[in-house]
Amino acid sequence: MSSIFTKIINREIPAHIVAENDYALAFLDIRPLTKGHTLVVPKQEVDYYFDLEDDLYTQLNLFAKQVAKAVKQAIPCERIATAVIGLEVPHAHIHLIPINSMSDANFSNPKLQLSGDEMAKIASNIRLAMA
Repeated sequence: MSSIFTKIINREIPAHIVAENDYALAFLDIRPLTKGHTLVVPKQEVDYYFDLEDDLYTQLNLFAKQVAKAVKQAIPCERIATAVIGLEVPHAHIHLIPINSMSDANFSNPKLQLSGDEMAKIASNIRLAMA
């Protein structure tokens, strides 16, 4: 059965996509810790991050680096935190979280409730920064 991320990759369900290449897709987390919280996923469905083949692992991380730079440019923050947890969806993924303090990346914090319009504007700003 396809993961929700595979369904996003295949455009079967909507997402606020910010970047894409041959190997990976980046889109806004629908339950963000902070504005601009982005997920970077390989297009190949692999459950566990450390089970990725070396080439895909490298490509995914290089892509995440590009996306992180665009997120930092689009969202005022001190840093972009990264997290690889992988328990909530059985598809390898990297969280890119704009932070100003360590507590901003605490996954037990309440998630933001952003409107569709606000998510679309954030995604647009990140896409512009990717250009």
